[in-house]
Amino acid sequence: MSEPVPATLVHGVRNSLVQLTHFIYGLHAIAVLVGVTSSATVAGGFVFGLPSLVAVFLNYLKRSDVNGTWLESHFRWQIRTFWFTALWLVVYGLLIITIIGIPIAWILIVILGLWVGYRVIRGWVALFGERSVA
Repeated sequence: MSEPVPATLVHGVRNSLVQLTHFIYGLHAIAVLVGVTSSATVAGGFVFGLPSLVAVFLNYLKRSDVNGTWLESHFRWQIRTFWFTALWLVVYGLLIITIIGIPIAWILIVILGLWVGYRVIRGWVALFGERSVA
């Protein structure tokens, strides 16, 4: 019988986990793109879109596999981006139901969309550089 082929490592982490992390960033990027190109907002597409929901599910499912590695920071980054976006969408929703809050809500949703895009890009660039994200 032949010996099993050892997994390729990238800075001490299985290459398959690095590829999975790229895939998760790709799902988040698709959600952002859907928000930009549709009637949904970027933040709304990010939190409620199927790509990001699948991405966060994968983050939680595989989080224990990356504990203690440089990929752990990427998983934490992705999870926090998702939940902080959800939190700010709640604030947005509370503002939009008031007449006075509507202009502030529209400014908030634009800033939130830019922030989500920034977080996806910054994290993915760090991953391409094979370094943790902070």
